[in-house]
Amino acid sequence: MSDTIHQSVLGRLSNDLAEAVERAGAATVTVNARKRMPATGIIWSTDGLIVTANHVVERDDDITVGLADGRTVEAQLIGRDPGTDLALLKIEASDLTSAPRTDAEVKPGHLVLAIGRPGPSGPMASFGVISVVGGPWRRRRGGAIEGFIRADVAMLPGFSGGPLVSAEGQIIGLNSSHLGRGGGMTIPATAIDGIISSLQTHGKVRRGFLGIGAQAVTIPAALAKGAGIDQEQGLVIVGVEPDGPGERDGLYLGDVIIAVNGNPVTSVEGLQDSLSGDLVGQPAEISVLRGGALQRLQVTVGERG
Repeated sequence: MSDTIHQSVLGRLSNDLAEAVERAGAATVTVNARKRMPATGIIWSTDGLIVTANHVVERDDDITVGLADGRTVEAQLIGRDPGTDLALLKIEASDLTSAPRTDAEVKPGHLVLAIGRPGPSGPMASFGVISVVGGPWRRRRGGAIEGFIRADVAMLPGFSGGPLVSAEGQIIGLNSSHLGRGGGMTIPATAIDGIISSLQTHGKVRRGFLGIGAQAVTIPAALAKGAGIDQEQGLVIVGVEPDGPGERDGLYLGDVIIAVNGNPVTSVEGLQDSLSGDLVGQPAEISVLRGGALQRLQVTVGERG
């Protein structure tokens, strides 16, 4: 009797996982954008937006996308962000099925599937569990990502750019073999939305800079009190790039940056994050401690190449 029950439970789980692959596979496409084998992408919206991994898009034109129903359509590269390994494509096609996404919190131990469509033979899948759900992190190339997921799924050839999905077939994020070390990572769907918005507007993720070197420093209590602030940490400027935005607009060695547009800054990463997006090319109010006094400077934010 117990064997029959166990077989029934396993049978139901097996069927549920197969249905999950079918459900998510309808929004999983083949991306033909490199010389070697194709990769995978995700239909992000029914108006034809496709997200995939940047490293699998090796050319800017002559890109095609293979849909689940067998159609092959031309795709336009809207933008790319090497820092987060994301690229955005656009296709003109009707009757598209967009990726069903989950609002549920994902946790270590949840069952997941990595899905790929690196060819016309249908979706492929590998099965595993989530091992790590992490917070914001930064790549060496400068890309800041709101969070990450690691799952012990097999990243088979051509799977990059494809979805990590729940046992119900809902999209959790996009898989990339080039993120992190030791098997790749998944970018959560919520983080992808913000990157897509920037790619649609600018064709890239704009990252600003002041042309300075800085390091975190503790602000002595007496100095903070004298300047009329209650902030305990800031960034002391230890280098100024010749003819950079900071030098042109009056930042000096030894200045202690405490805020950008009124928002406290206590780490180099926080400063970099505060300078990105629509602030690039615009004047920003940089609050600094100089000679024991609080000063506010208008510095036009440069764009990192």
